[in-house]
Amino acid sequence: MAAVEIPDVTVIIGAYEAMPYLIPCLESVEAQTLGADRIEIVAVNDGSTDGTGEYLDEFAARSKVATRVVHQENSGGPSGPRNVGLDMARGRYVFFLDADDYLGVEALERMVAMADRNGTDVVLGKIEGIGRGAPKSMFGRTLERTDLFSSNIKFTLSAEKLFRRELLEKHGMRFDQQLYTGEDARFTLEAYVRSSGVSIIADHVCLYIVRRDDGKHITQSGSYAMRFDSATALMDLIAEFFPPGEKRDELMIRPFVITLLPQFDHRWLKAKTATRQNKIELAQPLMDKYWTPGVARRLKVPERLRMHYVAEGRADLLEDHLKFLDAKEVPEVVRKGSAGKPYLAYPHFTDRKAGVPDEMFAVTVAEWVGGVRVTAPGAGKPKPSFARRAVRKLRRMARGAVAGRRARS
Repeated sequence: MAAVEIPDVTVIIGAYEAMPYLIPCLESVEAQTLGADRIEIVAVNDGSTDGTGEYLDEFAARSKVATRVVHQENSGGPSGPRNVGLDMARGRYVFFLDADDYLGVEALERMVAMADRNGTDVVLGKIEGIGRGAPKSMFGRTLERTDLFSSNIKFTLSAEKLFRRELLEKHGMRFDQQLYTGEDARFTLEAYVRSSGVSIIADHVCLYIVRRDDGKHITQSGSYAMRFDSATALMDLIAEFFPPGEKRDELMIRPFVITLLPQFDHRWLKAKTATRQNKIELAQPLMDKYWTPGVARRLKVPERLRMHYVAEGRADLLEDHLKFLDAKEVPEVVRKGSAGKPYLAYPHFTDRKAGVPDEMFAVTVAEWVGGVRVTAPGAGKPKPSFARRAVRKLRRMARGAVAGRRARS
């Protein structure tokens, strides 16, 4: 079937051993209300042996949606197929759809309308997990226009979003084929940074992400070394765009919390001694470059302590801390000073021999301890506006003037 000259959306699907998940994936594109004449599919069969390639050819031959299929030898990761698809894309927008996931009804129509209405370069559609978790914190409400620092979009960096193709071509953006996990995080964060704005659709499910039963999804496999490569790529990208300071620290929260912290959880306790030490050594260059007081104060105490022990190379203290967490122990809340600043007495609090600074135990962001919400003094209290401060100052001056007249009379 002849393709339209300029489709609204090119849906790029990289497929490896994707059966039977590929069937509902393609059906969801075909069922889009945007209309078959406004969509094209570029599907890349990445060396599958399970019938994926044959099904793609069959679909292309009968579908009303213009579909081009590329067959290639296995590339070892999702970056290559996505780049091939991006090179072939003709749409004003592109949507990278994983072969085991599927689109919600009206997804593309709503996302294209949102981008066109606001002139934004990236649109996030609400995600729902099937047999797996899905990001939620950024989908509290629909936002016509937002950015990295006014929302939680940094916590959803999968590539399954609508991107304005003009933005990607202008900056020559492609997926890093040296990365076998986290390649989408680097790509998406760069798009956020370079974009003229980002939109969020929170009132309609646009994407269903599916957990594969066979464990062949890339995020469910791979060695732990890949995770450190992923963290390095993302942290280096953040550093490339933002000099040391508040903005860099704010964005660094994402790779620290999402990528590095899971390498030092309860599973670290069960690992072999050599693996434990190797993980600390892999993390060391990143801690030396990007672990700052600004990042530390943005973390909850148990998270901050784990990262501090990794930064200091203290496997012994990290082990004590993780055993405490694994045992579901609850730390005592200790308050100090006239303001009653709260500290959480995890192992080695005030232990001078261990040498951990008290500030590592200080509550700097709200967290729940034994079912009780603990906050730092002043946290959560909005600062009065300039106008309100001015009114308060005038009132104080007026009261002072009245008191002065009374004293003279």
